[in-house]
Amino acid sequence: MKKCFLLLATIFVCFNFCTKVCGQTADTLPLSERVEYLISQLTLDEKLSLMEHHNPAIERLGLQEYSWWNEALHGVGRNGTATVWPMPIALAATFTPFLVRQVFSHTAFEARQKYHEAQAAGNYGDYAGLTFFTPNINIFRDPRWGRGMETYGEDPFLTAQMGLACVYGLQYSYSLKWGLWNSDRIDTVHLTAAACLKHLAVHSGPEGTRHQFNATVSPRDLWTTYLPAFEYIIKNGDVQQVMCAYNRLNGEPCCTNKELLVNILRNKWHYNGLLVTDCWALNDCWEHDTVIPRHETHATAARTAADAFGSEVDLECGSGLAALRTAVDSGWISESKINEHVRRILTTRLRVTEENETGECGRPRYTPKEIYAESLVLLKNKRVLPLPTTTKIHLTGPNAADSLMPLGNYNGTPEHTVTIEEGLREKFQLADIQNANVIVYAGGLNPQLEGEELKVDIPGFYKGDRTWIELPENQIQDLKRLKATGKPVVLLLCTGSAIALEEVEPLVDAIMVCWYGGQEMGTAVAEALSGKNTSFGRLPVTFYRSTKQLPDFDSYDMRGRTYRYMEEKPLYPFGFGLTYSEFKLSDVSFDSKTLTVRGKVKNRKNKEGVRLSKAVVQVYASTPDIKGSPKKSLVGIDFIFLPENKTGEVEIALDPFWLRVYDEERQEMVEPPAGTRFVLEVGFSSADPNAVKLEWTW
Repeated sequence: MKKCFLLLATIFVCFNFCTKVCGQTADTLPLSERVEYLISQLTLDEKLSLMEHHNPAIERLGLQEYSWWNEALHGVGRNGTATVWPMPIALAATFTPFLVRQVFSHTAFEARQKYHEAQAAGNYGDYAGLTFFTPNINIFRDPRWGRGMETYGEDPFLTAQMGLACVYGLQYSYSLKWGLWNSDRIDTVHLTAAACLKHLAVHSGPEGTRHQFNATVSPRDLWTTYLPAFEYIIKNGDVQQVMCAYNRLNGEPCCTNKELLVNILRNKWHYNGLLVTDCWALNDCWEHDTVIPRHETHATAARTAADAFGSEVDLECGSGLAALRTAVDSGWISESKINEHVRRILTTRLRVTEENETGECGRPRYTPKEIYAESLVLLKNKRVLPLPTTTKIHLTGPNAADSLMPLGNYNGTPEHTVTIEEGLREKFQLADIQNANVIVYAGGLNPQLEGEELKVDIPGFYKGDRTWIELPENQIQDLKRLKATGKPVVLLLCTGSAIALEEVEPLVDAIMVCWYGGQEMGTAVAEALSGKNTSFGRLPVTFYRSTKQLPDFDSYDMRGRTYRYMEEKPLYPFGFGLTYSEFKLSDVSFDSKTLTVRGKVKNRKNKEGVRLSKAVVQVYASTPDIKGSPKKSLVGIDFIFLPENKTGEVEIALDPFWLRVYDEERQEMVEPPAGTRFVLEVGFSSADPNAVKLEWTW
């Protein structure tokens, strides 16, 4: 009787499932049910084919060809005409996550347009999909790293805020339109595109040896510096993808690193999204190359596949299907594990490509020029800026007329690019050096010198990294000659990273860090010089005095690095930036029950012709009684625009996540023990001499 009942129950379940599928058709089932149906119908070879970044079509099940590889670092990249926004390091300098969200909301809008165009044209190749390998949230630990321009700077809090804003903008543009971006049920809303946090973990150079490099990191540095941004975004943003890095972490390649991928990513953080390898990273584990040395930690490609896919890697950006099949046939990976990977792959793919609304995404409120304007950082201004538009300018320097420099890397092709020369010519009179009132020198670096694994080996640069951080010697000599004219000199510093300016600073009257500013760079620079736009940014990285202040580039030990651990005094500190106004902070208080900082900001004085300016209030926390803790860490930011003689209020709620402390015994971040003494510094930079200090006990 019991067997009969079980048989009838089984028949009923099968009949019910068949009725559902046959009655609705598989593609109209709810997402989770459709995924399970597809898994039940796929052959093993078909499942494996979905685990490589270029998925073939499986027509009998309605699955089109699809490539997971697309780029959107600062706008849709490598896919024809697209808006080119400022590089991420410039976006970080705005200290305004809302602006980053706007950038990527528009990027998602353009991405879907391009996706539908590609589908109509039968283009299913790389850079045509809706799954993007962005943002890069690695910590910019050393200014010599060439890819630092792709990051949001050296600070974990700022990186996390900007990275989360990128994820929200890219994934939830439809929800942004309807005001749902901070929904408690964010995992249920429609996806416009899929973001990817990269590179997990501890990846920030050197580029020349990244395929064999072993980053040796203490547990303290791992948890207090290199992992917080990943953890924070994973816990708050429903990010669809995470990418593992090329390098080794404490001896084990990141893409086969069980401590990192199993114990931390899946078990501690409970991440259930897609894990993808950096492109061809698994080859570094087994391949022997006499030209480019590799990790060579595994005997064969199949053993590598067993360690990667046998644990938590779901998708390979690469071409290792044969090795994966061998690993399965050898019994090193079970089909149930394969099903687990395919379930994640199909869930994200279908959710982003087929479950979306057909309406238009929310368009941005800001243009590339307006957003870039808030990233320009004024480091020095010796009574020369802003310039009246009647000023006769002599413009010179290697970046003055360069139309490629503003585009950075991983970029699209804009409909137009405004060079610095074009922007200044539109705003000011051009003159020869004898008749000029002011000399403007557009110097610094360019993306052909610093970047990802570049073929550059000239003095001061090696494969995209720098070997020293001073301004190139020929530019220093240029500035010395210009100084000798006796006329005011303004240095426009185009760069993706910090440059040591100790020798240069006395030679110029004003310094403006211009980064790689995107398609409207020239216009925004001209408006900033003229005083039309005064929403200046702040430094997301420390500007060291010289290369001598830096520890060994290959060392990932945080001692002596960044404002959080540096003992020496830098030339320009993290968070620093001048404006055309004078701000004063007053009436600062802290509510320990709600963890809220409040204060008043007054604009005491403007430069002539300036209407209003942007003040960025920064809150830093330290735990001076806890050995090994950072000197201070950014834990809160707010901004306010004020005209002259006006006062406004700021209110900054601190997230307890950023007040955690490292537990040496447990080797993880924990809530501060009762009685922990905190010191808060509220001011306008990490080294503001007038910062208000407040003490409180947890």
